Amino acid sequence: MSEYPEAVLEKAQRLEQLLLRIEAGESLDDLNEELGFDLDREDLARQQAKYEAGGRTWEASIDGRHGHPRKAHSALREWLYARKKEDESLRAPQLAEEIEEKFGVKLSAGHINYLLRKRGLTALPGHPLKEQPPDEEAAAAPAVPSAPVDNAGIFFPRSGKGGAGSD
Repeated sequence: MSEYPEAVLEKAQRLEQLLLRIEAGESLDDLNEELGFDLDREDLARQQAKYEAGGRTWEASIDGRHGHPRKAHSALREWLYARKKEDESLRAPQLAEEIEEKFGVKLSAGHINYLLRKRGLTALPGHPLKEQPPDEEAAAAPAVPSAPVDNAGIFFPRSGKGGAGSD
Protein backbone atom coordinates (compact mmCIF):
# COMPACT_ATOMS: atom_id res chain seq x y z
CA MET A 1 0.00 0.00 0.00
CA SER A 2 3.03 2.29 0.07
CA GLU A 3 2.24 3.40 -3.49
CA TYR A 4 -0.54 5.62 -2.10
CA PRO A 5 -0.04 8.81 -0.09
CA GLU A 6 -0.80 8.65 3.62
CA ALA A 7 -3.85 10.90 3.15
CA VAL A 8 -5.39 8.40 0.71
CA LEU A 9 -4.87 5.51 3.11
CA GLU A 10 -6.32 7.54 5.98
CA LYS A 11 -9.37 8.48 3.91
CA ALA A 12 -10.03 4.82 3.06
CA GLN A 13 -9.85 3.95 6.75
CA ARG A 14 -12.28 6.78 7.63
CA LEU A 15 -14.64 5.51 4.92
CA GLU A 16 -14.53 2.03 6.44
CA GLN A 17 -15.45 3.60 9.81
CA LEU A 18 -18.38 5.37 8.17
CA LEU A 19 -19.63 2.17 6.52
CA LEU A 20 -19.39 0.16 9.75
CA ARG A 21 -21.13 2.87 11.76
CA ILE A 22 -23.92 3.14 9.14
CA GLU A 23 -24.45 -0.61 9.56
CA ALA A 24 -24.73 0.00 13.30
CA GLY A 25 -27.57 2.45 12.65
CA GLU A 26 -25.92 5.88 12.85
CA SER A 27 -27.09 8.77 10.65
CA LEU A 28 -25.37 9.37 7.29
CA ASP A 29 -25.61 13.15 7.69
CA ASP A 30 -23.98 13.07 11.13
CA LEU A 31 -21.21 10.74 9.98
CA ASN A 32 -20.57 12.81 6.83
CA GLU A 33 -20.04 15.87 9.02
CA GLU A 34 -17.95 14.08 11.65
CA LEU A 35 -15.70 12.18 9.24
CA GLY A 36 -15.41 14.82 6.51
CA PHE A 37 -17.40 13.20 3.70
CA ASP A 38 -20.17 14.39 1.39
CA LEU A 39 -21.80 11.09 0.46
CA ASP A 40 -25.42 10.93 -0.66
CA ARG A 41 -27.46 7.71 -0.54
CA GLU A 42 -26.40 6.71 -4.06
CA ASP A 43 -22.68 7.21 -3.28
CA LEU A 44 -23.12 5.32 -0.03
CA ALA A 45 -24.68 2.34 -1.81
CA ARG A 46 -21.82 2.33 -4.32
CA GLN A 47 -19.20 2.45 -1.54
CA GLN A 48 -20.96 -0.31 0.40
CA ALA A 49 -20.97 -2.55 -2.68
CA LYS A 50 -17.28 -1.81 -3.31
CA TYR A 51 -16.49 -2.57 0.33
CA GLU A 52 -18.39 -5.88 0.24
CA ALA A 53 -16.84 -6.92 -3.08
CA GLY A 54 -13.37 -6.14 -1.71
CA GLY A 55 -13.71 -8.52 1.24
CA ARG A 56 -14.88 -5.92 3.79
CA THR A 57 -11.44 -4.34 4.17
CA TRP A 58 -10.57 -0.66 4.14
CA GLU A 59 -8.16 -1.28 1.24
CA ALA A 60 -11.20 -1.87 -0.98
CA SER A 61 -12.21 1.75 -0.35
CA ILE A 62 -9.11 3.33 -1.87
CA ASP A 63 -10.36 5.66 -4.58
CA GLY A 64 -7.48 5.20 -7.02
CA ARG A 65 -6.89 8.94 -7.43
CA HIS A 66 -3.49 8.71 -5.68
CA GLY A 67 -4.26 11.77 -3.59
CA HIS A 68 -5.19 14.01 -6.50
CA PRO A 69 -8.03 16.29 -5.49
CA ARG A 70 -11.35 16.35 -7.21
CA LYS A 71 -11.79 19.42 -9.38
CA ALA A 72 -15.47 19.71 -8.49
CA HIS A 73 -15.03 19.76 -4.71
CA SER A 74 -18.00 19.92 -2.37
CA ALA A 75 -18.02 23.73 -1.99
CA LEU A 76 -17.97 24.16 -5.77
CA ARG A 77 -20.79 21.62 -6.23
CA GLU A 78 -22.97 23.25 -3.57
CA TRP A 79 -22.42 26.67 -5.18
CA LEU A 80 -23.28 25.18 -8.59
CA TYR A 81 -26.52 23.62 -7.32
CA ALA A 82 -27.57 26.84 -5.58
CA ARG A 83 -26.72 28.94 -8.65
CA LYS A 84 -28.76 26.69 -10.95
CA LYS A 85 -31.75 26.75 -8.57
CA GLU A 86 -31.47 30.55 -8.43
CA ASP A 87 -31.55 30.91 -12.24
CA GLU A 88 -32.86 27.84 -14.08
CA SER A 89 -32.20 29.48 -17.47
CA LEU A 90 -28.42 29.18 -17.01
CA ARG A 91 -26.77 26.62 -19.26
CA ALA A 92 -23.59 24.63 -18.69
CA PRO A 93 -21.25 26.82 -20.81
CA GLN A 94 -22.31 29.92 -18.83
CA LEU A 95 -21.89 28.05 -15.54
CA ALA A 96 -18.44 26.82 -16.65
CA GLU A 97 -17.33 30.43 -17.16
CA GLU A 98 -18.68 31.48 -13.76
CA ILE A 99 -16.99 28.51 -12.05
CA GLU A 100 -13.66 29.36 -13.66
CA GLU A 101 -13.96 33.00 -12.52
CA LYS A 102 -15.08 32.17 -8.99
CA PHE A 103 -13.05 29.01 -8.21
CA GLY A 104 -10.25 29.05 -10.80
CA VAL A 105 -11.28 25.55 -11.87
CA LYS A 106 -11.95 24.61 -15.48
CA LEU A 107 -14.86 22.16 -15.85
CA SER A 108 -16.34 20.97 -19.12
CA ALA A 109 -19.98 21.66 -19.93
CA GLY A 110 -20.52 17.89 -20.07
CA HIS A 111 -19.22 17.43 -16.52
CA ILE A 112 -21.36 20.30 -15.26
CA ASN A 113 -24.41 18.70 -16.87
CA TYR A 114 -23.45 15.38 -15.25
CA LEU A 115 -23.31 17.04 -11.81
CA LEU A 116 -26.63 18.83 -12.38
CA ARG A 117 -28.28 15.65 -13.67
CA LYS A 118 -27.29 13.84 -10.45
CA ARG A 119 -29.38 16.38 -8.54
CA GLY A 120 -32.21 16.59 -11.08
CA LEU A 121 -31.34 20.16 -12.04
CA THR A 122 -30.86 19.79 -15.79
CA ALA A 123 -33.10 21.49 -18.29
CA LEU A 124 -35.18 19.64 -20.82
CA PRO A 125 -33.20 18.57 -23.90
CA GLY A 126 -33.12 20.88 -26.92
CA HIS A 127 -32.95 24.60 -27.31
CA PRO A 128 -35.03 26.78 -25.01
CA LEU A 129 -38.03 28.40 -26.66
CA LYS A 130 -37.63 32.06 -27.49
CA GLU A 131 -40.34 34.20 -26.02
CA GLN A 132 -42.15 36.51 -28.41
CA PRO A 133 -43.78 39.79 -27.41
CA PRO A 134 -47.59 39.42 -27.17
CA ASP A 135 -48.32 41.45 -30.34
CA GLU A 136 -45.96 39.30 -32.41
CA GLU A 137 -47.51 36.06 -31.15
CA ALA A 138 -50.81 36.85 -32.88
CA ALA A 139 -49.02 37.79 -36.12
CA ALA A 140 -46.91 34.61 -36.04
CA ALA A 141 -49.91 32.30 -35.54
CA PRO A 142 -51.15 30.76 -38.80
CA ALA A 143 -54.55 31.89 -39.99
CA VAL A 144 -57.18 29.17 -39.52
CA PRO A 145 -60.16 29.35 -41.86
CA SER A 146 -63.49 29.51 -40.05
CA ALA A 147 -65.48 27.75 -42.79
CA PRO A 148 -64.70 24.83 -45.12
CA VAL A 149 -62.68 25.74 -48.19
CA ASP A 150 -64.02 24.66 -51.61
CA ASN A 151 -60.67 23.58 -53.00
CA ALA A 152 -59.46 21.80 -49.85
CA GLY A 153 -59.02 18.41 -51.56
CA ILE A 154 -57.46 19.68 -54.78
CA PHE A 155 -54.08 18.08 -54.07
CA PHE A 156 -55.47 14.68 -53.19
CA PRO A 157 -56.79 12.61 -56.11
CA ARG A 158 -60.12 10.94 -55.48
CA SER A 159 -60.20 7.21 -55.36
CA GLY A 160 -62.62 5.72 -57.78
CA LYS A 161 -63.17 3.56 -60.74
CA GLY A 162 -60.93 4.03 -63.71
CA GLY A 163 -58.19 5.78 -61.75
CA ALA A 164 -54.53 4.90 -61.87
CA GLY A 165 -53.81 1.39 -60.64
CA SER A 166 -57.41 0.23 -60.62
CA ASP A 167 -57.10 -2.25 -63.49
